[in-house]
Amino acid sequence: MSIKEDISVSAVVAGFVAVLVGFASSVAIVMQAALAAGADERFVISWITALGIGMGLTCFFLSWYYKKPVITAWSTPGAALLVTGLDGVTYSQAIGVFVVAGGLILLVGITGIFNRLMSLIPYQIACAMLAGILFQFGIAVFDVMVNDVYRIFIMFLCYLVAKRYFPRYAILVVLVIALILVFATNEVFISQTSMIAFSPALIWQSPSFDLKLIIGVALPLFIVTMTAQNLPGVVALKAHKIDVPTSSIISWTGLTTILLAPFGGFAFNLAAITASICMGVESHKVLEKRYIAGLSAGVFYCLAGLFGGSIIAVFSLFPQSIIIALAGLALISTIAINLKTALDSEPHREAALITFLVTISDISFFDISSAFWGIAFGLVCLCFIPKK
Repeated sequence: MSIKEDISVSAVVAGFVAVLVGFASSVAIVMQAALAAGADERFVISWITALGIGMGLTCFFLSWYYKKPVITAWSTPGAALLVTGLDGVTYSQAIGVFVVAGGLILLVGITGIFNRLMSLIPYQIACAMLAGILFQFGIAVFDVMVNDVYRIFIMFLCYLVAKRYFPRYAILVVLVIALILVFATNEVFISQTSMIAFSPALIWQSPSFDLKLIIGVALPLFIVTMTAQNLPGVVALKAHKIDVPTSSIISWTGLTTILLAPFGGFAFNLAAITASICMGVESHKVLEKRYIAGLSAGVFYCLAGLFGGSIIAVFSLFPQSIIIALAGLALISTIAINLKTALDSEPHREAALITFLVTISDISFFDISSAFWGIAFGLVCLCFIPKK
């Protein structure tokens, strides 16, 4: 097995789409978190650079080592938490919060606790939760179509035609069509400086530690990252039958967080949504060759980090409706496969359905996401529903 023999256009495109969706959908939240921490423009670019390089290196080397598509991401719900949680703290205290959260993630990975808990989740329940997470992205395609009928309908129609005649390249076709539609409608206004600026800027800030912030911000950041990001990320691996030592991977994300926290790398974790783009059949029909999508995502993430502020300008060129539709269309096959798997087994069917419904309900008890509660409700149902 060699990269040269396994490389394919569809896998490279899957990696690019994953990075595009990952960056464009939540980079604004990360920038808000950086500003809340007291970062100026230079530090904001440092955050983007650190996050891009961290995700890029972990995606590339973990995918290369395991020969599986292992996709990492920054913690989007963690960033949302930081927007309010860091209000009034000093920048060095914010860095201290990131270091402690990374240390907790590393500890969970090394001890193998998380891996042992994940082994208790039946495959059908895992697929139901993943389908629930991705379901809203499928629905969003038609939600945004209401306000952008012309472009989104054309993308949808092209997706159907491509799936009929060359399914491996369906997302590539949709991506090309999306680019044409964006440029054709004259929505792109690119300044030359924003396109050519090469602005990697890692700025070190020594951490300082405050017990109240560790309890009030670092611990919630750790919990949110584990329940809303790593839990769905491990489930995505399980649902796609990708057998990798998840405890080891989580350990690497924790170590990466500790190393890059002083530069603004606030939390790294396993991805679920963007990972599903790389793990699906559109990436490659052969599972063993989908790791190329992970390598591709790693390269594109590194480029995004190295170009710092410039990449923000590039990703901002895409209208939000186009990004949402692109993500939804890329995930349709994955949603279908996971729903089928979740509901195929009669003994698990009702529990899987409840897991799916709870997950899409977006409930949040104790500030813990519905992904966790979907699994919890499903497992409780299994205890009461008799095996047939």
